[in-house]
Amino acid sequence: MGKIKDVDLVEIDDGVKMIPGANAVLGPLNKIVNWGRAGSIWPMTFGLACCAIEMMDAGASTNDLDRFGIIFRASPRQADCMIVAGTLTKKMAPVLRRVYDQMPEPRYVLAMGSCACSGGVFDTYSVTQGVDTIVPVDVYIPGCPPRPEALIEGLLKLQKKIMGEEFRWSQWR
Repeated sequence: MGKIKDVDLVEIDDGVKMIPGANAVLGPLNKIVNWGRAGSIWPMTFGLACCAIEMMDAGASTNDLDRFGIIFRASPRQADCMIVAGTLTKKMAPVLRRVYDQMPEPRYVLAMGSCACSGGVFDTYSVTQGVDTIVPVDVYIPGCPPRPEALIEGLLKLQKKIMGEEFRWSQWR
C-alpha cells in the first residue's frame, strides 16, 4: 500500500486503490472503465419463443437482476447486450441483424436456449441453425428452456469477459 501525504490507500483490487474519504480511485484506466461497464450491463430483450418467459422471470423480483446492475432496455440504442431467447426463423433473421447493427459498440450477444444456440429440435427449412450464423455470440446458455439461474450465470460470465478486455471501449482499439 502506498501513501499520499500521510493517507493510507486501500487496495480494492489488484492494482486499483482507493483514497478513503475522498471518493477517489487510483489505478489503470482500462480496469476502472471495464469495472464500470461490467457492473452496468443493459441488455436488449429479443424474446422469440418460450425462453423469453424464463428471461422475464430472471428480471422479476424472485431473481432480481438489478442487484448485478443489469437493467433491461427496450431500445437497441441504449443497450450494450442482446439476449436472443428462442427460435430464430429465417424470416426474422434480417430484423435481428438490423437491431444488432443499431446497438452502439462495444456490444455483446447471449444466445439463450437450445433453439438460439443450435436450432434445437427444429432442423427445418425455416429455422436458422444457431444465432451465430447471423451475429457473433459471446455467451451460449443451453437448455430447453434454460432456467433463470442459467441466464444469471451467463450474464456473470459476460461480466468476467468484460473485465478481461483490453481497451475495447476506446476509440483507438
